[in-house]
Amino acid sequence: MPSPKTPRPTLPGASVQRFRQARQELRHLDFFLKGTVLKRMMKCGHPQCACHRDPSQRHGPYFEWTYKVKGKTVNVKLSPQAAPLYQAATKQHRKLKVVLARMERLSRTALAHLAKQAQK
Repeated sequence: MPSPKTPRPTLPGASVQRFRQARQELRHLDFFLKGTVLKRMMKCGHPQCACHRDPSQRHGPYFEWTYKVKGKTVNVKLSPQAAPLYQAATKQHRKLKVVLARMERLSRTALAHLAKQAQK
């Protein structure tokens, strides 16, 4: 004879809906990279060049993607055509972190609620 089933703890519908919505946002993310894309205007190696006297005369723009690996900063030079792609990817990474943090908060609240129901 099968044993009677214990009712499964349930969550408020709003919590489930918010979690599903955040999960849906993850599905819409595109390629992502951690780091920052920098646009730099540089001085050259010629001391007599105007770029040394006037900041508005500096050479560039030059683009770099900067990120850290094991505490060390890595710089990658980018072409002007690649810079917008990398810029969009770093923006996607920031969105990813925001969505994951929200999902973690929702999960923490939901698990606390479920644990409380299981104790009853």
